[in-house]
Amino acid sequence: MKTALLSDIHANPRALEACLAHAETCGADRFAVLGDSVGYGAQPVEVIRRLRKLVRAGAIVLKGNHDELAVTPPEHARTLDEGGADWTHRQLDAADLSFLDTLPMSAIDGAVYLVHASADAPHRWYYVDNEHRAAASLNTACEHPGVRYVFGGHVHEQSLYFHGAGHGLMRFQPVPGVPIPVPPHRRWIATVGSVGQPRDGNPDAMYAIFNAARAELTFHRVAYDHMAAADDIRAAGLPEFFAQRLELGL
Repeated sequence: MKTALLSDIHANPRALEACLAHAETCGADRFAVLGDSVGYGAQPVEVIRRLRKLVRAGAIVLKGNHDELAVTPPEHARTLDEGGADWTHRQLDAADLSFLDTLPMSAIDGAVYLVHASADAPHRWYYVDNEHRAAASLNTACEHPGVRYVFGGHVHEQSLYFHGAGHGLMRFQPVPGVPIPVPPHRRWIATVGSVGQPRDGNPDAMYAIFNAARAELTFHRVAYDHMAAADDIRAAGLPEFFAQRLELGL
């Protein structure tokens, strides 16, 4: 059984469709979307409608901080993110807003704990970007019987941490396309990267596939027309900065 793990789509259907197609060619038969389906990008309606179809087919979809912000944007925007959330909110109808609002913040799927940010406080949106934060998330998730893996997003980069021979966590830097053995006698936590807005200097979309039967995790990068996605943002009248981030992978 292969589960495609996608996160931080950020209203970028071009990147989403590229990753879904790639995952299908890799034999993925299940999908989990780990939050931040909207925000920054120009096509939130298209992404939400696609995700609703995936849910009907059995996919798991979680809530991220940008999804929450789009449902209830602040009355007076103080940042580009908040202004973008207000724009997103106005694009969505009642059914789309209800879909985002009722998404869970975490889910357990066998030995896997899924969350957008950190399992120890999903609603606080902590960034799992170092060994300390990874340990807090992993230790909390593994209080649930049988959980050996935590998969999340939020940080827009791909990383993998595991318990080595000592008491602390060790970080492993994955290579795209290379399967990594993740045997369940250890405990593992990964951030799967961003489908719709990578921030590591490479504009190619990110996602990962977990092969439960073989206990392997493979991180992927997928090229798509990111320049067209940036043009979509400009055509929608959203901040130029949002378009530049797609073009440069920042």
